[in-house]
Amino acid sequence: MKDQQTGPTRRVRYRLLAGVLAAGALAAVGVGPAHAVSDQLWISVPSETVLPGPDADGSAPERNLAVDVTHDNLDNSVPDGQLTVDASEIAAFARVSWPANCVPESDDRALCTFPEMPAGTERVPAAELGLRALPDADLGASGSLRYTAGAGELTSSPAETLITLGNGPDLGLSQAENQRGLTPGTATRVRATVANNGNRAVDRTLLSLYASYGLRFKERHANCEYQEQDTGTFALCVLDEAVAPGQQYALVTELGVGRRALYERFDHSVLPYSDAALEEARGDGAWTRGTGAELNLRPMTGQPAAAAENDLDLSDNYRTVILDAKNTADLKLTGSRVRGAVGDTVTARVTVSNRGPAWVASLGVGAPVAVVRFQAPEGTKVLDMDECWSSEPDDPGPVTDYFCATPVWLHDGSSHTFEIPLQIERVVRGARATVSTVNDMPELEIRKFDPNLRNNTAAIVVNG
Repeated sequence: MKDQQTGPTRRVRYRLLAGVLAAGALAAVGVGPAHAVSDQLWISVPSETVLPGPDADGSAPERNLAVDVTHDNLDNSVPDGQLTVDASEIAAFARVSWPANCVPESDDRALCTFPEMPAGTERVPAAELGLRALPDADLGASGSLRYTAGAGELTSSPAETLITLGNGPDLGLSQAENQRGLTPGTATRVRATVANNGNRAVDRTLLSLYASYGLRFKERHANCEYQEQDTGTFALCVLDEAVAPGQQYALVTELGVGRRALYERFDHSVLPYSDAALEEARGDGAWTRGTGAELNLRPMTGQPAAAAENDLDLSDNYRTVILDAKNTADLKLTGSRVRGAVGDTVTARVTVSNRGPAWVASLGVGAPVAVVRFQAPEGTKVLDMDECWSSEPDDPGPVTDYFCATPVWLHDGSSHTFEIPLQIERVVRGARATVSTVNDMPELEIRKFDPNLRNNTAAIVVNG
């Protein structure tokens, strides 16, 4: 997917920050529901991509385009099916190479078989298409690849990818493997490949890095500058190795897994370097230059380089790696006692404390660390609150559950307090409401990391 905002560096910088603070939007676009009683079939593809145009000798690099098929109800199984690919709109300027699972019906249309999805399977690969510009293609030409899919009684709505020709470098990062079960106090490495998939070279590369709070960079490199924030450390590095079309380099980042580590993430992105791009990426705040050995790309091929231009396609310039550690964080709830007369509004306080040793963060989904649930103490009415909402009961009656959500991270040794305004409608001595954490929220399950759920309950007491 290609971002349409101006200023590619601002976009990457924003995504590094936004991905840390809220749910990332990095998945391919899914288009179109199918009509079925209990499920929906979707086609997952990039919405657009840029294809390098032909050089003077008519040659052009081939780019791969992955098409997946997904469905919503994982309790269901989906039989094997067929994906239809229509390339007629790009036939005047590009050629498609069909994979083995695709049977061409003509030069620009094929039927591709994809495997069944047993219960519990969300997606399967449907086709890996090769795209190459024709020798006489005009720069700026564009058209769409179009897809439909069917499996059993499920049929998707149409999906498409806009293909545009252009000249320029096209830096990309491979997706490094996620790492689970890391031990606090150890070290690990994230290994990726930097490649130039375009038809122009890059003199220098601007590398942006982010290591979340439970991780640390093993070395602060002299060609990088660093900025500390509440959720982790950002780095900007200028890499002097030229990257020619078709050339690949290994990029290895060494990270320490701290004693606070639990649900961690590492982000990195690459762009062609320019002074303006570096200044834009710095944004506000102070940066500190490292003093260690320089961070370098490690050559995997050796090809000559030339001057850099704007990156053709930013869809593969940014990658996120999940690094989970074997650790725990003990959340504790503390309630409060309040007093008042009829008609008074009093403020009860409920505090969620993280007694560590790990911090807790939901840096991908953006879920709260904890959601607490309570009901109004007898004789009181809960007034409007920030961070909180009510849920009406299924059965008619006066009982209503209230829920309050913390921020998406909570450092070890820190706490978050909810202020709950209660209006006293009648005095009931020792009126009590139990407050407890919801321990099985699907996005962040407390019971998976909290070793002591007994202290996850507290009380609000009114006039007691």
